[in-house]
Amino acid sequence: MKDYSCENIRNVCLLGHGNAGKTTLAEAMLFLTGASDRFGSVVDGNTVLDFDPEEIKRKFSISTALAPIEWKDKKINIIDTPGYLDFVGEMLEGVSVADGAAILVGAKDGLQVGTEKAWKEVNEKKIPRMFVISKLDEEHADFSKVYNDLRDKFGNSVVVIQFPIVEDGKVKGIVDIPHMKAVYFNGKETTEGEIPANLLSEAEGYKESLIEAVAETDEDLMEKYFSGEEFTGDEINNGIKNGIKAGYIAPVLCVSSIQKAGVTLVLDAITKYMPSHCEHETYKVLDPSTKEPIEIKIGENEPLVVHVFKTIADPFVGKISFLKVISGTLTPDSVVYNVNKEKTEKIGNIFAMKGKQQINLKKLVTGDIGAVSKLTVTDTNDTLATKEKPVLVEPIKFPEPMLGMAIVPKTKGDEDKISGGLSRLLEEDPTYKMVINTETKQTVIYGIGDQHLDILTSKLKSKFKVDVDLIDPIVPYRETIKKKVKVEGKHKKQSGGHGQFADVWIEFEPGPQEDLVFEEKIFGGAVPKQYFPAVEKGLRESMQKGVLAGYPVVNLKATLVDGKHHEVDSSEMAFKIAASLAYKEGMKQANPVILEPICHVEVFIPDDYMGDIIGDLNKRRGRVLGMNPVEHGIQQVVAEVPQAEMLRYATDLRSITQGRGYYTMKFERYEEAPPPVAEKVIAEAARNNTEE
Repeated sequence: MKDYSCENIRNVCLLGHGNAGKTTLAEAMLFLTGASDRFGSVVDGNTVLDFDPEEIKRKFSISTALAPIEWKDKKINIIDTPGYLDFVGEMLEGVSVADGAAILVGAKDGLQVGTEKAWKEVNEKKIPRMFVISKLDEEHADFSKVYNDLRDKFGNSVVVIQFPIVEDGKVKGIVDIPHMKAVYFNGKETTEGEIPANLLSEAEGYKESLIEAVAETDEDLMEKYFSGEEFTGDEINNGIKNGIKAGYIAPVLCVSSIQKAGVTLVLDAITKYMPSHCEHETYKVLDPSTKEPIEIKIGENEPLVVHVFKTIADPFVGKISFLKVISGTLTPDSVVYNVNKEKTEKIGNIFAMKGKQQINLKKLVTGDIGAVSKLTVTDTNDTLATKEKPVLVEPIKFPEPMLGMAIVPKTKGDEDKISGGLSRLLEEDPTYKMVINTETKQTVIYGIGDQHLDILTSKLKSKFKVDVDLIDPIVPYRETIKKKVKVEGKHKKQSGGHGQFADVWIEFEPGPQEDLVFEEKIFGGAVPKQYFPAVEKGLRESMQKGVLAGYPVVNLKATLVDGKHHEVDSSEMAFKIAASLAYKEGMKQANPVILEPICHVEVFIPDDYMGDIIGDLNKRRGRVLGMNPVEHGIQQVVAEVPQAEMLRYATDLRSITQGRGYYTMKFERYEEAPPPVAEKVIAEAARNNTEE
């Protein structure tokens, strides 16, 4: 591959719902540009970009993959992202380094949740975008319907610049609206011709919408439009480019990747209309000390700034860091400064990734994307720069994973293997989170959804040779008491020589705080002062297990009011045991209850789902505290819900809202569990004790 300067590089992210044809379009691009000698198939599992064994097995993308291609003296870095919602982290990584986006929409399936998510993401990041209506060859494909749906949903910026010529279910050609001509396809060959007479009026309608959109990009063009003058070809092309760059125009193109129809026209549109990274001239970064936004000039001769946007942790290949050069030039064998970790890194070889294939590069210039291996301290979201001029690239904001499952080895003794494998996989995918719960002695792994966690267990097995099960995490219940009681705890043991003796009277009552409140009201030295700490210690140790279901006890006040001791036989140990005996008796008499954790939950959903969500939260014993409009028809529902009812909420919310809703959750407080819930918890604990 020859060297390209920044203005001749295009970084284009393929976005869209799962199964919209992103990987197949990328395959067709690779094949038609000569970057691949065969046209791979997702179904056959032999594509360049879906190379992971999990992707081949499941027949869909789970990771963002890259491939550079050359087209008409331009280098296009294709960034192929997964469409399924569980792999949103991968999509965000791809978007973070894109200078343009192609949002694919199936001609049969039409507008879906993934289309909306892609649009929202590129809108927030202000990334120039185009729609590509794909799979025109499928039965019941309907270009016009999909276009009208896109325009209804996303507004008048959506304008057709291509539409298909379909005969007998085959895409014969495509009408090019800016140049009002037809392009016919025959394998790799294309020929130009007249627009078929039966499609002329449709083409003229699309042309009128395009001219209106172009006129709005420039005041001179607007005047020309109102005076009824024709636009030149250059004015139309520049208008489309400027409109895309400013976000006023989202052109609609079309392809049948399987038939290789329209693919070269999409490549033409990318090179002609999509901006390069250096068209920005400046770039917003953060000051490392204040974290305030600042702007830097960008260019190949400016100080180095590199964003690490993705990491692959392979047990055989080692760690590969994917990076984009924001400014400056990165060369092999150079030393760079990791601004996040405040440490230096040695760069070895630099290469471009074409799927899993590494293509060595002599350098990586501003605006280009490549990879390096074996960095020691660098992780995803780190910035590499010079020590003299350190800046931070704004980090990718990953969503908080909410679906938590406890991970259990199928074979005893595999805990270390699991720990090693998990830490590598967490390095690779920041949308996983691991929590080691010391109370329940479980390792809980959090992911975006069921499929996301399923991939994790598959990778643990295939890459790290460890088999695991996922089970619901243990809910950390608590126990407490509701009334005041006074009980005796007496420990007496004779066994030759010194015996053991301690007698205590303790008042137990509900306490003002979660932790134990211990007091003593001893008169006349009935229990000597040196034994008070032993009594408190005996109580604290006993409180780790309640009498109902063995959960820790909270909100307990204990007052030592009386007791007896023996000059010879009393000891700290004896008083500790006496206190624990008093605790057991006191807990039984003081009306013990189960407390359950209550969570503060905020659910964000489109208006249409409000009734379903509130009904579902009520079923989960939730209390809805309020509803607040957020933006763009999104509502926030605030509620308090028992944690036990929220274990699978991530999956259920997705099902109710077709993936459009999300939520946040944090622990709020403990509350007394209703009798049916308490009975269930106590029965479960008894069953577990029997099994042990």
